Amino acid sequence: MPLSPPRAERKLAHTRTLTIRGHERSDGLFDIEGHLVDVRPKAVQFAGGGRGAGEPIHVMWLRLTVDAQALIVDAEAVTDAGPFDEVCGTIAPAYRGLIGLRVGAGFRGHVRRLLTGVRGCTHMSEMLSTMATAVIQTLEGSRPQPQDQRPFQLDGCHALASDGPTVARYYPRWHRRGEPPAD
Repeated sequence: MPLSPPRAERKLAHTRTLTIRGHERSDGLFDIEGHLVDVRPKAVQFAGGGRGAGEPIHVMWLRLTVDAQALIVDAEAVTDAGPFDEVCGTIAPAYRGLIGLRVGAGFRGHVRRLLTGVRGCTHMSEMLSTMATAVIQTLEGSRPQPQDQRPFQLDGCHALASDGPTVARYYPRWHRRGEPPAD
């Protein structure tokens, strides 16, 4: 079901396209690739210069290579366009600092500590946050879930609350009546 119609006349001011793809590699690893593009329909000026109508302000790429346990074994970042072209891409090597981290509980906190403020790129790090979910989605089904281990996704969203009807129906062993989720 789409959103309701807008309540006022409007015109497009900005488009951000974020594409994330997960690939299973022939060597048993997985590549998760993110691509971010920001475009304005009108020419725009900013301190670092400007862009004509329809020219991208940001074009960024990020690849995480992970193993079946979501351990990052390689990372590569590239900035093809940014408002400060001569500087924006120079932070790309900092994203290699992700190597050795595991995507899962606590990952976003590690990213904040490693790559916030002047230690990273706001847009690249925002994309990385979304890519973390794509890592889990890509790996789902590629590794067996031990029957005696609580499924990682429980309490990750309201639909999978451990005291809710979805968990009662599909994960009855892990259903907890009226108990708050474990942190």
